[in-house]
Amino acid sequence: MYWIRFIVPVLLLFVVITIAVQVNEQITERLQKKSALLEETTATEKNHSSKTMRFKSTLAVGVTYDISGQLWLAKVENRHLLVSRSRDKGRSFSRPVVVTPEPENISADGENRPKIAVAHDGTVFLTWTQSLPQKYSGNIRFSRSTDSGKTFSKPITLNDDGRITSHRFDSLAIDDAGRVVVAWLDARDREEAKEKGDEYSGISLSSAQSTDNGETFSANHVLQEHVCECCRISLAWTTDGPVAFWRNIFNTNTRDFAIANLDKGGIRRVTDDEWQVDACPHHGGDMAVDSHNRLHLVWFTNGKTRQGLFYKNIKGKEESSPLAIGNSEAQASHPSVSASGNTVLLTWRELDKSTISAQIMYSNDGGMTWSEPQRLAVTNGAADYPVPKVNREQMLVIWNTTVEGLRVLPVNEDSKLKNIAMR
Repeated sequence: MYWIRFIVPVLLLFVVITIAVQVNEQITERLQKKSALLEETTATEKNHSSKTMRFKSTLAVGVTYDISGQLWLAKVENRHLLVSRSRDKGRSFSRPVVVTPEPENISADGENRPKIAVAHDGTVFLTWTQSLPQKYSGNIRFSRSTDSGKTFSKPITLNDDGRITSHRFDSLAIDDAGRVVVAWLDARDREEAKEKGDEYSGISLSSAQSTDNGETFSANHVLQEHVCECCRISLAWTTDGPVAFWRNIFNTNTRDFAIANLDKGGIRRVTDDEWQVDACPHHGGDMAVDSHNRLHLVWFTNGKTRQGLFYKNIKGKEESSPLAIGNSEAQASHPSVSASGNTVLLTWRELDKSTISAQIMYSNDGGMTWSEPQRLAVTNGAADYPVPKVNREQMLVIWNTTVEGLRVLPVNEDSKLKNIAMR
């Protein structure tokens, strides 16, 4: 019996050692595979280091209505631009169609997002900013579909200077009669000035136009020099042609907003906030035009005259007084506007401790009176800025967040809301 007492512990020890060896071999094998994968990934990254950048968030989406009321969506996934559409007011979307067959780094965060427009004949237009490895550099890209979104043309670069520099913050507008206008912020003039040893504040606002439904584009045209470097711009098509809205640099470093008609030229200062800052606020404005040719503007400022978010409308030479919107204590920021008929919808975001909220106000009389602000939705993670869309039938807010994903939120009018009158 003594030999049993001796042999059993030995056998148990042998079994434990055997299991430990097997587990160790399995772990080693896994680590070797992981190491090989890491080496492969690292090698791939090294091989593409001159072509790719650090991956950024791509939550920012582009949305638009077509004439039939379908909602179109442009979003970035895995370095590809995808387009889909909804026939049921955003409750479901079609299978995405790839616009960019070759992967590329596409700016879709913060002040950058892909732009999409659909003409009455069904042609779908897309623009976006392609990010380049060099700091702040990029290209303005364009593609279109002539078969109602089934296929898309090979993407082309619209900036024609050949420089690796900043071409970013694109905006798109169409007139449904064959004209397509794309505008963006362009650093070529600043680069040329530096090469000559000259000082240059800001960058330029450049554009390219097509008169054949996007088949060809004109040479680039500089609309205005010395504009804010990284505040998004906005385009809208009026009965007098395309109008741009951007943060301009007035005098030495006063960064207020201006508008200009791209066909007629001439610059009109439309805000007198007197925000003097020797830096870009990364906080552009937005503009929409209604059926009465009235422009609706929203913007952020931290100027001497006023601070916070504001709205105003312009028709001809008449301008309304700025209307403060949002809660400054909740860091109200990044407003957007959409208009159709007499309906105008404003959106912005606010922060409350760990939550981000999508806020709205709307008007049913062309911006003369307004509903009270409403908190439409909240999220606890990273989020795109809320995007408003209005047509004859509905008001929607499209909000893409990391936690909830893409949400299409209907805005229900509440007759009990107290109206805020414009002065």
